[in-house]
Amino acid sequence: MLNATGNSLSLVEMEELLGEQHIGTSYDTPLREDAFELPDEDKIKIIARHFREIMHTLGLDLTDDSLKGTPGRVAKMYVKEIFGGLNPANKPQIALFENKYQYNHMLVEKNITLYSNCEHHFVPIIGKAHVAYISSGKVIGLSKLNRIVQYYAQRPQVQERLTIQIANELKSVLETEDVAVLVDAVHLCVSSRGIKDTNASTITTEYSGAFLEPSRKEEFLNYIA
Repeated sequence: MLNATGNSLSLVEMEELLGEQHIGTSYDTPLREDAFELPDEDKIKIIARHFREIMHTLGLDLTDDSLKGTPGRVAKMYVKEIFGGLNPANKPQIALFENKYQYNHMLVEKNITLYSNCEHHFVPIIGKAHVAYISSGKVIGLSKLNRIVQYYAQRPQVQERLTIQIANELKSVLETEDVAVLVDAVHLCVSSRGIKDTNASTITTEYSGAFLEPSRKEEFLNYIA
């Protein structure tokens, strides 16, 4: 691949181009096989050490009362909070219930608050997820839909992958193909850096089963409009 001057792109330029074009590489979050061999506390210590070095390199005075605890706070936040969805041990436990009401229409939960982080720049993705399913005989508690969204959001993400992961999990848990997911989010890698467009948002969708029918899709979109 060539750059604007007609020369071959360097490895750094290629990596930057992938990030700027919002390219993902797979449906699954890229993880090493040994990703969970270290306990969380060890990960926190290592990340804190490295983040302290980043702050030092930036020229910050780590003896300042306001800054000296920051490396540890950031490390704990990474492992326990904003990237907690990387660890399968944090996957929500979902219990299915009989659809005793025999409700056979779509169930829609909209405006699920979504916080994630762009895997290309490690800055926030903030938005809403809208999900729907048609019961195949089983239902789950409404809050579990939120927890599924939250689990897959709490990892470095590409929005397209996030949308598919949420949909695939719903299909697996609910034992139905009749699932729809729409994510509408603002990427701070667009609004706070680079082009700095504060008005842009990104919409991604995933439809399967009955939601591939135009009438069902239109009904879902009307509900969340």
